[in-house]
Amino acid sequence: MTQHKVISFETIRVACRNCNLATLCLPMGLCPEDVERLDGIVKRSRPLHRGDYLFRSGERFRSLYVVKTGSVKTYSPSEEGGEQVLGFHLPGEIIGLDAIEKDCHICSARVLETSAICEIPFARLEELTCCIPSLQHQMFRLLSKEIGHDTDMLLLLGKRNAEERLAAFLLSLSRRLQKRGLSPYDFYLSMSRHEIGNYLGLAVETVSRLFTRFQDEGLLHVDRKHVMIRDISGLESIVGHQPLEGNQQRSS
Repeated sequence: MTQHKVISFETIRVACRNCNLATLCLPMGLCPEDVERLDGIVKRSRPLHRGDYLFRSGERFRSLYVVKTGSVKTYSPSEEGGEQVLGFHLPGEIIGLDAIEKDCHICSARVLETSAICEIPFARLEELTCCIPSLQHQMFRLLSKEIGHDTDMLLLLGKRNAEERLAAFLLSLSRRLQKRGLSPYDFYLSMSRHEIGNYLGLAVETVSRLFTRFQDEGLLHVDRKHVMIRDISGLESIVGHQPLEGNQQRSS
Protein backbone atom coordinates (compact mmCIF):
# COMPACT_ATOMS: atom_id res chain seq x y z
CA MET A 1 0.00 0.00 0.00
CA THR A 2 2.83 2.37 0.75
CA GLN A 3 5.07 3.85 -1.88
CA HIS A 4 8.29 2.43 -0.35
CA LYS A 5 8.96 -1.28 -0.88
CA VAL A 6 12.59 -1.55 0.32
CA ILE A 7 12.90 -2.39 4.02
CA SER A 8 16.26 -2.31 5.78
CA PHE A 9 17.10 -3.92 9.11
CA GLU A 10 17.71 -0.40 10.43
CA THR A 11 14.06 0.39 9.66
CA ILE A 12 12.90 -2.69 11.52
CA ARG A 13 15.02 -1.98 14.60
CA VAL A 14 13.74 1.58 15.13
CA ALA A 15 12.60 1.80 18.75
CA CYS A 16 9.08 2.85 19.71
CA ARG A 17 10.32 6.23 20.97
CA ASN A 18 11.76 7.07 17.54
CA CYS A 19 9.02 5.52 15.41
CA ASN A 20 6.96 7.95 13.33
CA LEU A 21 3.89 5.76 13.95
CA ALA A 22 3.93 6.28 17.72
CA THR A 23 0.88 8.57 17.63
CA LEU A 24 -1.15 5.86 15.84
CA CYS A 25 -0.02 2.87 17.88
CA LEU A 26 0.20 1.66 21.50
CA PRO A 27 2.76 4.29 22.65
CA MET A 28 0.24 7.09 22.12
CA GLY A 29 -0.26 8.96 25.39
CA LEU A 30 2.58 7.23 27.25
CA CYS A 31 5.39 9.09 28.99
CA PRO A 32 8.93 8.43 27.71
CA GLU A 33 9.73 6.09 30.60
CA ASP A 34 6.67 3.95 29.91
CA VAL A 35 7.41 3.90 26.16
CA GLU A 36 10.80 2.42 27.05
CA ARG A 37 9.11 -0.30 29.11
CA LEU A 38 6.77 -1.12 26.24
CA ASP A 39 9.66 -1.14 23.79
CA GLY A 40 11.39 -3.71 25.98
CA ILE A 41 8.80 -6.40 25.18
CA VAL A 42 8.44 -5.73 21.43
CA LYS A 43 9.92 -8.35 19.11
CA ARG A 44 11.21 -7.21 15.71
CA SER A 45 12.18 -9.84 13.15
CA ARG A 46 13.31 -10.00 9.53
CA PRO A 47 11.12 -8.48 6.79
CA LEU A 48 8.15 -10.57 5.73
CA HIS A 49 7.16 -10.99 2.09
CA ARG A 50 3.91 -11.28 0.17
CA GLY A 51 2.15 -14.51 1.12
CA ASP A 52 3.84 -14.93 4.51
CA TYR A 53 1.52 -15.53 7.46
CA LEU A 54 1.48 -13.74 10.80
CA PHE A 55 -0.93 -16.38 12.07
CA ARG A 56 -3.53 -18.81 10.78
CA SER A 57 -7.12 -19.41 11.81
CA GLY A 58 -7.29 -21.84 14.74
CA GLU A 59 -3.79 -21.16 16.03
CA ARG A 60 -3.35 -20.33 19.71
CA PHE A 61 -3.32 -16.62 20.49
CA ARG A 62 0.03 -15.50 21.85
CA SER A 63 0.78 -12.05 20.45
CA LEU A 64 -0.61 -8.89 18.94
CA TYR A 65 1.04 -7.60 15.77
CA VAL A 66 1.62 -4.04 14.60
CA VAL A 67 2.30 -3.22 10.95
CA LYS A 68 5.46 -1.08 10.84
CA THR A 69 5.75 -0.82 7.05
CA GLY A 70 3.80 -2.52 4.27
CA SER A 71 0.31 -3.97 4.60
CA VAL A 72 -1.47 -7.11 5.79
CA LYS A 73 -4.76 -8.78 4.91
CA THR A 74 -6.93 -10.56 7.47
CA TYR A 75 -9.46 -13.09 6.25
CA SER A 76 -11.62 -15.98 7.36
CA PRO A 77 -11.01 -19.17 5.33
CA SER A 78 -14.06 -21.05 4.09
CA GLU A 79 -14.58 -24.81 4.05
CA GLU A 80 -14.57 -24.73 0.24
CA GLY A 81 -11.04 -23.35 0.21
CA GLY A 82 -12.03 -19.75 -0.47
CA GLU A 83 -11.87 -16.79 1.85
CA GLN A 84 -13.82 -13.84 3.21
CA VAL A 85 -11.61 -10.77 3.46
CA LEU A 86 -12.08 -9.05 6.82
CA GLY A 87 -9.63 -6.16 6.65
CA PHE A 88 -6.62 -4.46 5.12
CA HIS A 89 -4.13 -3.19 7.70
CA LEU A 90 -1.70 -0.30 7.20
CA PRO A 91 1.31 0.92 9.21
CA GLY A 92 0.50 1.67 12.84
CA GLU A 93 -2.51 -0.66 12.96
CA ILE A 94 -2.78 -3.55 15.41
CA ILE A 95 -3.79 -7.05 14.34
CA GLY A 96 -5.11 -9.84 16.57
CA LEU A 97 -7.32 -8.05 19.08
CA ASP A 98 -10.29 -10.25 18.10
CA ALA A 99 -8.46 -13.36 19.39
CA ILE A 100 -8.30 -12.25 23.03
CA GLU A 101 -11.66 -13.69 24.12
CA LYS A 102 -11.29 -17.26 22.77
CA ASP A 103 -7.50 -17.42 23.18
CA CYS A 104 -7.17 -18.51 19.56
CA HIS A 105 -7.19 -16.76 16.20
CA ILE A 106 -10.55 -16.84 14.43
CA CYS A 107 -9.06 -15.53 11.19
CA SER A 108 -5.77 -15.63 9.28
CA ALA A 109 -3.38 -12.74 8.67
CA ARG A 110 -1.29 -12.73 5.49
CA VAL A 111 1.24 -10.19 4.23
CA LEU A 112 0.26 -8.35 1.03
CA GLU A 113 3.67 -6.87 0.23
CA THR A 114 7.15 -6.76 1.76
CA SER A 115 6.45 -5.63 5.32
CA ALA A 116 8.06 -5.05 8.69
CA ILE A 117 6.04 -6.24 11.67
CA CYS A 118 6.34 -5.62 15.43
CA GLU A 119 5.22 -8.55 17.59
CA ILE A 120 3.94 -7.84 21.11
CA PRO A 121 3.60 -10.92 23.38
CA PHE A 122 0.17 -10.49 24.95
CA ALA A 123 1.02 -12.01 28.36
CA ARG A 124 3.79 -9.45 28.84
CA LEU A 125 1.55 -6.66 27.55
CA GLU A 126 -1.09 -7.60 30.15
CA GLU A 127 1.53 -7.33 32.87
CA LEU A 128 2.48 -3.85 31.70
CA THR A 129 -1.13 -2.64 31.51
CA CYS A 130 -1.55 -3.52 35.18
CA CYS A 131 1.11 -1.01 36.19
CA ILE A 132 0.75 1.58 33.40
CA PRO A 133 -2.80 3.04 33.49
CA SER A 134 -2.29 5.05 30.31
CA LEU A 135 -1.37 1.87 28.41
CA GLN A 136 -4.50 0.17 29.71
CA HIS A 137 -6.55 3.16 28.54
CA GLN A 138 -4.97 2.94 25.11
CA MET A 139 -5.90 -0.75 24.90
CA PHE A 140 -9.50 0.08 25.76
CA ARG A 141 -9.49 2.80 23.11
CA LEU A 142 -8.20 0.39 20.45
CA LEU A 143 -10.79 -2.25 21.36
CA SER A 144 -13.56 0.35 21.20
CA LYS A 145 -12.25 1.54 17.84
CA GLU A 146 -12.41 -2.00 16.47
CA ILE A 147 -16.03 -2.40 17.58
CA GLY A 148 -16.88 0.90 15.94
CA HIS A 149 -15.37 -0.18 12.64
CA ASP A 150 -17.34 -3.41 12.68
CA THR A 151 -20.52 -1.35 13.06
CA ASP A 152 -19.50 1.01 10.24
CA MET A 153 -18.79 -1.91 7.93
CA LEU A 154 -22.17 -3.52 8.58
CA LEU A 155 -23.87 -0.21 7.77
CA LEU A 156 -21.83 0.18 4.59
CA LEU A 157 -22.70 -3.30 3.33
CA GLY A 158 -26.32 -3.10 4.40
CA LYS A 159 -27.31 0.34 3.13
CA ARG A 160 -24.89 1.35 0.35
CA ASN A 161 -24.87 0.46 -3.33
CA ALA A 162 -21.79 -0.75 -5.24
CA GLU A 163 -20.69 2.73 -6.34
CA GLU A 164 -20.93 4.11 -2.80
CA ARG A 165 -19.01 1.14 -1.34
CA LEU A 166 -16.02 1.54 -3.65
CA ALA A 167 -15.96 5.34 -3.24
CA ALA A 168 -16.01 4.95 0.56
CA PHE A 169 -13.21 2.38 0.38
CA LEU A 170 -10.97 4.66 -1.70
CA LEU A 171 -11.65 7.68 0.51
CA SER A 172 -10.84 5.68 3.62
CA LEU A 173 -7.53 4.53 2.14
CA SER A 174 -6.75 8.11 1.16
CA ARG A 175 -7.34 9.46 4.65
CA ARG A 176 -5.52 6.62 6.39
CA LEU A 177 -2.46 7.13 4.17
CA GLN A 178 -2.53 10.86 4.84
CA LYS A 179 -2.42 10.22 8.61
CA ARG A 180 0.80 8.26 7.99
CA GLY A 181 2.48 11.12 6.16
CA LEU A 182 1.91 9.58 2.71
CA SER A 183 0.16 11.03 -0.31
CA PRO A 184 -3.64 10.84 -0.02
CA TYR A 185 -4.00 11.29 -3.79
CA ASP A 186 -1.32 9.09 -5.36
CA PHE A 187 -0.83 5.52 -4.12
CA TYR A 188 -0.49 1.88 -5.09
CA LEU A 189 -3.04 -0.75 -4.07
CA SER A 190 -1.39 -3.76 -2.46
CA MET A 191 -4.60 -5.78 -2.76
CA SER A 192 -6.14 -7.20 -5.94
CA ARG A 193 -9.48 -6.22 -7.48
CA HIS A 194 -10.76 -9.63 -6.40
CA GLU A 195 -9.77 -8.96 -2.77
CA ILE A 196 -11.40 -5.52 -2.84
CA GLY A 197 -14.60 -7.03 -4.22
CA ASN A 198 -14.54 -9.82 -1.65
CA TYR A 199 -14.16 -7.27 1.15
CA LEU A 200 -16.92 -4.99 -0.16
CA GLY A 201 -19.32 -7.78 -1.09
CA LEU A 202 -19.03 -7.06 -4.83
CA ALA A 203 -18.17 -9.18 -7.86
CA VAL A 204 -14.70 -8.55 -9.25
CA GLU A 205 -16.32 -7.55 -12.56
CA THR A 206 -18.30 -4.87 -10.73
CA VAL A 207 -15.17 -3.49 -9.07
CA SER A 208 -13.32 -3.34 -12.40
CA ARG A 209 -16.29 -1.69 -14.11
CA LEU A 210 -16.55 0.94 -11.35
CA PHE A 211 -12.83 1.76 -11.53
CA THR A 212 -13.31 2.31 -15.28
CA ARG A 213 -16.40 4.46 -14.71
CA PHE A 214 -14.69 6.56 -12.04
CA GLN A 215 -11.81 7.15 -14.44
CA ASP A 216 -14.14 8.05 -17.31
CA GLU A 217 -15.88 10.54 -15.02
CA GLY A 218 -12.56 12.17 -14.10
CA LEU A 219 -12.61 11.07 -10.48
CA LEU A 220 -9.53 8.83 -10.77
CA HIS A 221 -6.65 7.91 -13.00
CA VAL A 222 -6.01 4.16 -12.77
CA ASP A 223 -3.07 2.22 -14.17
CA ARG A 224 -3.35 -1.34 -12.86
CA LYS A 225 -2.67 -0.95 -9.12
CA HIS A 226 -1.57 2.67 -9.34
CA VAL A 227 -4.39 5.04 -8.35
CA MET A 228 -4.42 8.82 -8.58
CA ILE A 229 -7.43 10.58 -7.08
CA ARG A 230 -8.23 13.59 -9.26
CA ASP A 231 -11.51 14.71 -7.73
CA ILE A 232 -11.77 13.82 -4.05
CA SER A 233 -14.86 16.01 -3.56
CA GLY A 234 -16.53 14.03 -6.34
CA LEU A 235 -15.90 10.79 -4.46
CA GLU A 236 -17.18 12.38 -1.27
CA SER A 237 -20.39 13.45 -3.01
CA ILE A 238 -20.98 9.82 -4.04
CA VAL A 239 -20.65 8.61 -0.46
CA GLY A 240 -22.58 11.49 1.06
CA HIS A 241 -21.04 11.05 4.52
CA GLN A 242 -17.72 10.36 6.22
CA PRO A 243 -16.31 7.05 4.95
CA LEU A 244 -14.84 4.17 6.93
CA GLU A 245 -11.52 4.84 8.54
CA GLY A 246 -9.15 3.01 10.87
CA ASN A 247 -8.16 -0.60 10.36
CA GLN A 248 -10.73 -1.46 7.71
CA GLN A 249 -11.63 -4.70 9.47
CA ARG A 250 -14.91 -6.52 9.28
CA SER A 251 -16.41 -8.65 11.98
CA SER A 252 -16.18 -12.35 11.18
